[in-house]
Amino acid sequence: MNLTGKAPMGFKKPKPERGTKRAKAYIEQVKQLPCVICGRSGPSDAHHIICERYGSAKTSDFDVIPLCKEHHQVGPDAIHNGKSSWVAKYGNDFDYIETVQNQLKG
Repeated sequence: MNLTGKAPMGFKKPKPERGTKRAKAYIEQVKQLPCVICGRSGPSDAHHIICERYGSAKTSDFDVIPLCKEHHQVGPDAIHNGKSSWVAKYGNDFDYIETVQNQLKG
């Protein structure tokens, strides 16, 4: 990366890993965890992080966090119903990645 956040000329950013057997297995593990916000037991939705993401391309299947339906899509506090209010209340979704990885380790 250079100072503008772009890869050097002639180099492309690697594509995020999506849809591979390894990635699908990881997502299934994440879905079994409780919601990282309220602790509701799984199965949870595997939410691909969206905070600070630009464009329409999704992140890697390894950049997911477990969220219950209410915190993911359908509730008044759902991240997909208002990202800025969700961030104000719970912080950036990518801040939970390390917590999720630690939960999966043990």
